[in-house]
Amino acid sequence: MAWAAYQFSIINAIKLDDYTADEEKAALKGGRGGRREMALLRETHEAISRGAEAFLRAEYSICAIFVAVFSVIIFAFISWSQNAALGFLTTLSFVLGAATSVLSGYIGMRVAVFSNVRTTLSAKKEGYAECFNTAFRAGSVMGFALSGLGILVLFLTLLFFSTFFTQDKWILMMECISGYGLGGSSIAMFGRVGGGIYTKAADVGADLVGKVVHGIPEDDPRNPATIADNVGDNVGDVAGMGADLFGSFAESTCAALVIAAQTQELLNAGWGAVCFPLVVSSAGILVCLASSFLATHIYPVTTENRIELALRLQLIVTTVLMLPAVHWAAQSFLPETFQIEGVAKTVTATRGSAFLCVAAGAVGGLIIGLSTEYYTSKVFVPVKGLVEACRTGAATNIIAGLALGYKSVIIPVFILAFIVWLSFELCDLYGVALAAVGMLGNLATGLTIDAYGPVCDNAGGIAEMAHLPSEVRHKTDALDAAGNTTAAIGKGFAIGSAALVSLALYGAFVVRIRVASSNSDTNVEILQPMTFAFLLIGSMLPYWFSALTMKSVGDAAMEMVHEVEHQFKMNPELLHEGTEARPDYERCVDISTRSALREMIAPGALVMLAPLLAGTLFGVHAVYGLLTGALLSGVQLAVSMSNTGGAWDNAKKSIEAMPSGGKGSDLHKAAVVGDTVGDPLKDTSGPALNILMKLMAIISLVFADFFFAVNGGNGLLGMPLN
Repeated sequence: MAWAAYQFSIINAIKLDDYTADEEKAALKGGRGGRREMALLRETHEAISRGAEAFLRAEYSICAIFVAVFSVIIFAFISWSQNAALGFLTTLSFVLGAATSVLSGYIGMRVAVFSNVRTTLSAKKEGYAECFNTAFRAGSVMGFALSGLGILVLFLTLLFFSTFFTQDKWILMMECISGYGLGGSSIAMFGRVGGGIYTKAADVGADLVGKVVHGIPEDDPRNPATIADNVGDNVGDVAGMGADLFGSFAESTCAALVIAAQTQELLNAGWGAVCFPLVVSSAGILVCLASSFLATHIYPVTTENRIELALRLQLIVTTVLMLPAVHWAAQSFLPETFQIEGVAKTVTATRGSAFLCVAAGAVGGLIIGLSTEYYTSKVFVPVKGLVEACRTGAATNIIAGLALGYKSVIIPVFILAFIVWLSFELCDLYGVALAAVGMLGNLATGLTIDAYGPVCDNAGGIAEMAHLPSEVRHKTDALDAAGNTTAAIGKGFAIGSAALVSLALYGAFVVRIRVASSNSDTNVEILQPMTFAFLLIGSMLPYWFSALTMKSVGDAAMEMVHEVEHQFKMNPELLHEGTEARPDYERCVDISTRSALREMIAPGALVMLAPLLAGTLFGVHAVYGLLTGALLSGVQLAVSMSNTGGAWDNAKKSIEAMPSGGKGSDLHKAAVVGDTVGDPLKDTSGPALNILMKLMAIISLVFADFFFAVNGGNGLLGMPLN
């Protein structure tokens, strides 16, 4: 967190009232420079800041009501099934997790809004190093602040809770701590869905009316939806993404802690052994800090073609350096051998096997990230193929993009399957939880390069709205194109880790049911009729959820289209290039805000009610099937959606960068259609699916004892199991 503060101080040194002597002369002669240019920059920046602040304030007000209501539910259900003390502590950890998630998202949004205009100013300087470093440092503020805050709050909560439990009762303590992950993931659901609907309603509306119908360039100040579009980058891609990855960290750690507290040798080895997942995450922060100089000093971005390479190297180096750090942590904190009561048998694990589980997650996450980059970066064959497909129209672009997305699922699924198999063989479900922790080990770097993208996107929008020279926009476009790829890589990490986190939480849920039933033979039988029936239902839920979120974006976008067209009709001067007339930006910001807050309720309710109803009415075997089905279909649908949308976006940017036949051509219009279709896929439905997988699993874990207390785990309906 101190490092984040230091990085912020460097960004803060860039003042908005700085301008050169040449710009001052241009201003005095009536040109677009100096004070006038700075006034436009400040005006645009403040409009984006106000819009983002207003949306988050409204969203978090709704979240506060949800947290209050759901806290009562948690306390009541757990107090009834166990006791009031456990109910209170679980509720407290839930509130702390929710508050930390809110704070993480808010910090990310404020830093991004603060830094975007400063990235624009830095792009006026010669070369790429200054503007890249500003955006990269903005991302690192979020990455290190969120990672440090998450570990600090969780560790302090553990220390506080440990005063209420003797060591033989730590399993109950860890069950209470799982509320921390539930709180984080609940807020992430609203952040991802609400922010995603907000940003894509504005983006799709602006694209359809502006670029497709009237041929107005992206981020042109004449487009009424352009401020709402830029606000959306901050509330969706920054605040929502930050809350999402914080939730992954919290849940993976909670799952590992629950399973560790069942292992006697780890308990005997003491606090450090039980908290080994936190040690791994802490080591990851130190590794990310040590390697953060790579992109800014050791391998500075001096030319356009070094942007993506610098970001890629950052990921690779942090992953490689994580391995010796984790090996040292395993040797220092874990006992030489320890026995794990596995799902089917007792497993004897070692320090080396625990290290291999973490390493498998870290390296597997890197491979998934590089695979995502291959399918979404404009420098590789898949996106170049989409550019060629645009030559024959939008239809062939859509077909090729869907095929690309489906194909991009292959490598991540094979990697995840191998990680699960290896980790399970070595350390059973504890190994899977450690693999999830390992995949998120370099979370600070992952968040850095993920937040970098929206900052660059906003910087480009501000440059165009302030009528800065074309070379400034060229730099910000180059940074943004790399940002699209890094955002896709970040989504790949998030989805991959969500799959492992979901499986680890699923395992912890099975462990809790085993403890509650005092039956060591408790197992998951897929062919048991109730389990298999709900497996089918669970595999359908990601499609139901995606339908709700995509329909929400479509409805909100239609409302935005009507508003933009209405403003063009009422003020035709807006369609004239070079006009000084300005649209009513606030109307479009208000439409996006109202639509997002209204439409995020149904998808959130679906995800949270599904496991609660299944467990309460039909019993724990129904929950087994529900979680299995949601995981299997959700991870593949999420990867496909995210990569399809990311590839369409970069295909459009490749065409816009062409020296001739680019913007405004039929080729460009075909690419814009693909990009518009892909927007809700990559920024709303796809990223939100990983929260669906995690949130359903963590809810099941928190309410495990309650589910078992209802008719011995058979549910209120007492359905026959065979």
